[in-house]
Amino acid sequence: MAVSGAILVKTMNLLAGKIRPGVTTRELDEAAERFIRSQGAEPAFKGYRGFPGSICTSPNSMIVHGIPGPYKLGRGDLISIDIGVIHDGWVADAARTFAVGPVTPIARKLLGTTEEALLVAVDYCRAGKRLGDVSHAIQEHVEAAGLSIVRTLVGHGIGRSMHEDPQIPNYGTPGTGVPLEEGMVLAVEPMVTAGRHAVRVGDDHWAIYSQDGSLAAHFEFTIAITADGPRILTPWHEAGDGRAAA
Repeated sequence: MAVSGAILVKTMNLLAGKIRPGVTTRELDEAAERFIRSQGAEPAFKGYRGFPGSICTSPNSMIVHGIPGPYKLGRGDLISIDIGVIHDGWVADAARTFAVGPVTPIARKLLGTTEEALLVAVDYCRAGKRLGDVSHAIQEHVEAAGLSIVRTLVGHGIGRSMHEDPQIPNYGTPGTGVPLEEGMVLAVEPMVTAGRHAVRVGDDHWAIYSQDGSLAAHFEFTIAITADGPRILTPWHEAGDGRAAA
C-alpha cells in the first residue's frame, strides 16, 4: 500500500503544478490517468460503480465525487482533488483541496482548518485508541473554528478494496467505537463546509454539494496503524503548501 501511496503522492504533486485558471477538470483527469498508468498502476476510481473519471474533481460548494469534464478553473476557486491508486492489488486513497490563486479569508480558513483537523486526527490512529477518538478529534477542531462537519459522508477502512470496514465518521464521542489495532489501515477524510452541514446530490447522481451553497473542503490520508504509531502512506503534505499559482 505504501507503493500505491507513493504513486498517488507523485500524481497529486503533478496535478498541483497544473492547477491554474483556465485549466479544465478533464485535463487534470487525463494527466492523472496517464501518469498513474505510466507507473504500472491503475486509477482506482475509473469504472468504480460506473464512475467515468480517473479522479474526482470537486469545485467550490461541491464536496466530493465531482466528475471531471469541461469545467474551467477560475481565479479564486477551490478545487478538491480525490485520487485512488491500485498497485499490485493494493489500494491507496487521498484527497486535497487547492486554492486557485488568491481566495477569500473564509476560504483560507476553511482550507487551513480542514487540513489541520486531518493532521490532528493522525495522532489518534494508534493501537489502543478507539474510532470515536479519531472522529471526535476532527469534530472538535472543526467546530471550534465555527465550521461544519459533513455528517452524511464518512472515511473508511482500505486495503485490497477501496471501501472496507470500518466506516469512519468525522464526528463522534471519544472512548467509543471500534478498537484500533496494529495492522489496520484507515482512509481518514474530513469533509467540511463554511456553512451548514446538510448536503444535496447533483443531477448526475454523483456529485455531492453543500445544501446551502457554502464552500467545502476535503482532505484525506491513507494511514496505517503500526507498532510504532501511525504511518501516513499518502504523505502529500510533505510536498509543499498546495497553493496554486495565480
